[in-house]
Amino acid sequence: MTTSATSTSSAQSTTESASFVGLETRGAHAWFGKHHALSDVSLKFPNRTVTGLIGPSGCGKSTFIRLLNRMHEFIPGAAMAGEVLHNGSDIYAPSVDAAVVRLKIGMVFQKPNPFPAMSIRENVLAGIKLAHLKKPNHDEIVEACLMRAGLWKEVKDRLDASGGSLSGGQQQRLCIARSLAVEPEVLLMDEPCSALDPGSTLRIEETIKELAAKITVIIVTHNMQQASRVSDFCAFFLTDGGPGYLVEADATRKIFTNPADSRTADYVQGKFG
Repeated sequence: MTTSATSTSSAQSTTESASFVGLETRGAHAWFGKHHALSDVSLKFPNRTVTGLIGPSGCGKSTFIRLLNRMHEFIPGAAMAGEVLHNGSDIYAPSVDAAVVRLKIGMVFQKPNPFPAMSIRENVLAGIKLAHLKKPNHDEIVEACLMRAGLWKEVKDRLDASGGSLSGGQQQRLCIARSLAVEPEVLLMDEPCSALDPGSTLRIEETIKELAAKITVIIVTHNMQQASRVSDFCAFFLTDGGPGYLVEADATRKIFTNPADSRTADYVQGKFG
């Protein structure tokens, strides 16, 4: 069963911003060589909401999220089929520049990856420089992005310190700030808290909620409590030994209290996975 994240009235009433969908997949498939990793996923992501992608390991969640900004194609032998639409346009169309797609649809990875040879300030501005974007007022950009990432108060007096000198949780928020500097419309997060302590996890979750006031956030998580805390919608993926597939997607509250599929109920209740 594949359903849209806005397919029910309960999902649509979660937030006013759900009335407009900026990112959508239609019949998305993914392969690694001959291995069919993901099958026929159709899913909508309303603007300015958080969608949690949940499901057991190996069901294709991370593969799916990398389809959404063309990072899947970095892997030798990787292939895809179907459509990924951003604001109505297919990001895999031959005329589309993948680098431009990744500016609009950013990514934060499981392991924090600041540039250790760069200062905190330089890390925030790195994406702007790599993309050759002409933006004045770098000091204002650094402050604004670090504030949105919930890090400004902690580092404002040591912006010239190495990004690698920060704690794991601070490094992850620095990576979020770096992603925000290029003004993405969507931010993808692949298990961003899996290696962090509870305190750092809480701060990242607070940042995610704040970010959703302006951009769309899609997060892969194995933590059901986290999914219930931060997301407006959830999409449950599963595999039966073949390619991963979407079981159902709906408003988070419905997924956790009254899902349409018994397998979803079993998973969120911790009966497997």
